[in-house]
Amino acid sequence: MLASRQEADNWIIRIKTPYEERQMARYPKFLMEHFQNPKNVGEISNPDGIGTVGNVSCGDIMQIFIKVNGNKISEVMFKTFGCGAAIATSSILTERIKGSTIDEALKISERISKEILSELPKEKIPCFTLATNALKLAIEEYRCKQVEVHQKEEFDSLKKGVQKG
Repeated sequence: MLASRQEADNWIIRIKTPYEERQMARYPKFLMEHFQNPKNVGEISNPDGIGTVGNVSCGDIMQIFIKVNGNKISEVMFKTFGCGAAIATSSILTERIKGSTIDEALKISERISKEILSELPKEKIPCFTLATNALKLAIEEYRCKQVEVHQKEEFDSLKKGVQKG
Protein backbone atom coordinates (compact mmCIF):
# COMPACT_ATOMS: atom_id res chain seq x y z
CA MET A 1 0.00 0.00 0.00
CA LEU A 2 1.21 3.50 -0.75
CA ALA A 3 1.82 5.73 2.26
CA SER A 4 0.61 9.02 0.82
CA ARG A 5 -0.93 10.83 -2.12
CA GLN A 6 2.54 12.21 -2.94
CA GLU A 7 3.91 8.68 -3.15
CA ALA A 8 1.02 7.72 -5.43
CA ASP A 9 1.71 10.72 -7.65
CA ASN A 10 5.31 9.58 -8.01
CA TRP A 11 4.10 6.37 -9.69
CA ILE A 12 2.25 8.26 -12.39
CA ILE A 13 3.95 10.48 -14.88
CA ARG A 14 1.33 12.83 -16.26
CA ILE A 15 1.82 14.19 -19.73
CA LYS A 16 -0.25 17.36 -19.98
CA THR A 17 0.44 19.69 -22.85
CA PRO A 18 -1.78 22.72 -23.58
CA TYR A 19 -3.38 20.62 -26.32
CA GLU A 20 -4.12 17.84 -23.84
CA GLU A 21 -5.62 20.34 -21.39
CA ARG A 22 -8.10 21.46 -24.10
CA GLN A 23 -8.82 17.86 -25.02
CA MET A 24 -9.43 16.83 -21.41
CA ALA A 25 -12.14 19.49 -21.17
CA ARG A 26 -14.16 17.35 -23.62
CA TYR A 27 -14.11 14.32 -21.31
CA PRO A 28 -17.04 13.35 -19.07
CA LYS A 29 -16.81 14.18 -15.38
CA PHE A 30 -16.22 10.57 -14.21
CA LEU A 31 -13.16 10.26 -16.49
CA MET A 32 -11.77 13.58 -15.27
CA GLU A 33 -12.22 12.50 -11.65
CA HIS A 34 -10.19 9.34 -12.25
CA PHE A 35 -7.52 11.32 -14.11
CA GLN A 36 -7.16 13.92 -11.37
CA ASN A 37 -7.52 11.46 -8.46
CA PRO A 38 -6.58 8.01 -9.75
CA LYS A 39 -7.28 5.02 -7.54
CA ASN A 40 -5.13 1.90 -7.04
CA VAL A 41 -1.87 3.47 -8.18
CA GLY A 42 1.29 1.57 -7.39
CA GLU A 43 2.72 -1.89 -7.37
CA ILE A 44 1.78 -5.05 -5.46
CA SER A 45 4.64 -6.95 -3.88
CA ASN A 46 4.57 -10.62 -4.88
CA PRO A 47 1.66 -10.29 -7.30
CA ASP A 48 -0.09 -13.35 -8.69
CA GLY A 49 -0.12 -11.76 -12.13
CA ILE A 50 1.42 -8.81 -13.92
CA GLY A 51 0.37 -7.51 -17.32
CA THR A 52 2.66 -5.06 -19.10
CA VAL A 53 1.71 -3.44 -22.40
CA GLY A 54 2.76 -0.47 -24.46
CA ASN A 55 1.61 1.53 -27.44
CA VAL A 56 4.42 2.28 -29.87
CA SER A 57 2.50 5.03 -31.67
CA CYS A 58 1.87 7.19 -28.56
CA GLY A 59 4.53 5.88 -26.18
CA ASP A 60 2.15 4.93 -23.36
CA ILE A 61 3.24 2.07 -21.09
CA MET A 62 1.00 0.37 -18.56
CA GLN A 63 1.32 -2.33 -15.94
CA ILE A 64 -1.51 -3.96 -13.99
CA PHE A 65 -0.77 -6.09 -10.93
CA ILE A 66 -3.28 -8.54 -9.46
CA LYS A 67 -3.43 -10.55 -6.26
CA VAL A 68 -5.93 -13.41 -6.28
CA ASN A 69 -7.46 -15.13 -3.28
CA GLY A 70 -9.94 -17.97 -3.83
CA ASN A 71 -10.34 -17.11 -7.54
CA LYS A 72 -11.28 -13.51 -6.63
CA ILE A 73 -9.15 -10.47 -7.34
CA SER A 74 -8.40 -9.32 -3.81
CA GLU A 75 -6.03 -6.55 -4.80
CA VAL A 76 -5.30 -4.73 -8.05
CA MET A 77 -2.96 -1.83 -8.77
CA PHE A 78 -1.51 -0.13 -11.83
CA LYS A 79 1.41 1.97 -13.00
CA THR A 80 1.05 4.09 -16.12
CA PHE A 81 3.36 6.26 -18.12
CA GLY A 82 0.98 8.08 -20.38
CA CYS A 83 -1.76 10.53 -21.08
CA GLY A 84 -4.77 11.42 -18.95
CA ALA A 85 -7.00 8.95 -20.74
CA ALA A 86 -4.57 6.09 -20.01
CA ILE A 87 -4.45 7.04 -16.32
CA ALA A 88 -8.22 7.49 -16.00
CA THR A 89 -9.13 4.26 -17.77
CA SER A 90 -6.62 2.26 -15.69
CA SER A 91 -8.09 3.71 -12.50
CA ILE A 92 -11.68 2.98 -13.56
CA LEU A 93 -10.88 -0.58 -14.62
CA THR A 94 -9.02 -1.42 -11.39
CA GLU A 95 -11.83 0.02 -9.27
CA ARG A 96 -14.49 -2.01 -11.04
CA ILE A 97 -12.74 -5.38 -11.01
CA LYS A 98 -11.61 -5.38 -7.38
CA GLY A 99 -13.39 -8.22 -5.56
CA SER A 100 -14.60 -9.93 -8.71
CA THR A 101 -13.72 -13.43 -9.87
CA ILE A 102 -11.24 -13.81 -12.71
CA ASP A 103 -14.00 -14.57 -15.21
CA GLU A 104 -16.14 -11.69 -13.94
CA ALA A 105 -13.16 -9.32 -14.28
CA LEU A 106 -12.84 -10.21 -17.94
CA LYS A 107 -16.57 -9.62 -18.48
CA ILE A 108 -16.44 -6.36 -16.54
CA SER A 109 -13.56 -5.16 -18.71
CA GLU A 110 -15.70 -5.89 -21.80
CA ARG A 111 -18.68 -3.97 -20.35
CA ILE A 112 -16.49 -1.06 -19.30
CA SER A 113 -14.96 -1.06 -22.76
CA LYS A 114 -18.34 -0.39 -24.32
CA GLU A 115 -19.22 2.21 -21.69
CA ILE A 116 -15.94 4.15 -21.81
CA LEU A 117 -15.19 3.81 -25.50
CA SER A 118 -18.40 5.64 -26.33
CA GLU A 119 -17.21 8.55 -24.14
CA LEU A 120 -13.60 8.79 -25.38
CA PRO A 121 -12.41 10.75 -28.40
CA LYS A 122 -11.49 8.28 -31.16
CA GLU A 123 -7.77 9.04 -30.86
CA LYS A 124 -7.85 7.96 -27.18
CA ILE A 125 -9.44 4.54 -27.70
CA PRO A 126 -6.02 2.80 -27.73
CA CYS A 127 -5.42 4.17 -24.20
CA PHE A 128 -8.28 2.12 -22.83
CA THR A 129 -7.35 -0.87 -24.92
CA LEU A 130 -4.00 -0.82 -23.12
CA ALA A 131 -5.72 -1.17 -19.75
CA THR A 132 -7.88 -4.11 -20.81
CA ASN A 133 -4.94 -5.82 -22.53
CA ALA A 134 -2.75 -5.38 -19.45
CA LEU A 135 -5.51 -6.96 -17.34
CA LYS A 136 -5.81 -9.90 -19.74
CA LEU A 137 -2.05 -10.48 -19.57
CA ALA A 138 -2.05 -10.30 -15.76
CA ILE A 139 -4.86 -12.88 -15.64
CA GLU A 140 -3.07 -15.06 -18.18
CA GLU A 141 0.09 -15.00 -16.05
CA TYR A 142 -1.95 -15.90 -12.95
CA ARG A 143 -3.59 -18.82 -14.77
CA CYS A 144 -0.24 -20.07 -16.07
CA LYS A 145 1.15 -20.03 -12.54
CA GLN A 146 -1.86 -22.06 -11.36
CA VAL A 147 -1.28 -24.68 -14.06
CA GLU A 148 2.39 -24.90 -13.06
CA VAL A 149 1.43 -25.42 -9.39
CA HIS A 150 -1.02 -28.20 -10.30
CA GLN A 151 1.49 -29.87 -12.59
CA LYS A 152 4.13 -29.73 -9.85
CA GLU A 153 1.66 -31.22 -7.34
CA GLU A 154 0.85 -34.05 -9.78
CA PHE A 155 4.56 -34.65 -10.38
CA ASP A 156 5.29 -34.69 -6.64
CA SER A 157 2.40 -37.12 -6.11
CA LEU A 158 3.68 -39.42 -8.87
CA LYS A 159 7.20 -39.15 -7.52
CA LYS A 160 6.04 -40.23 -4.04
CA GLY A 161 4.16 -43.17 -5.55
CA VAL A 162 7.28 -44.32 -7.43
CA GLN A 163 9.45 -44.01 -4.32
CA LYS A 164 7.01 -46.16 -2.30
CA GLY A 165 6.69 -48.82 -5.02
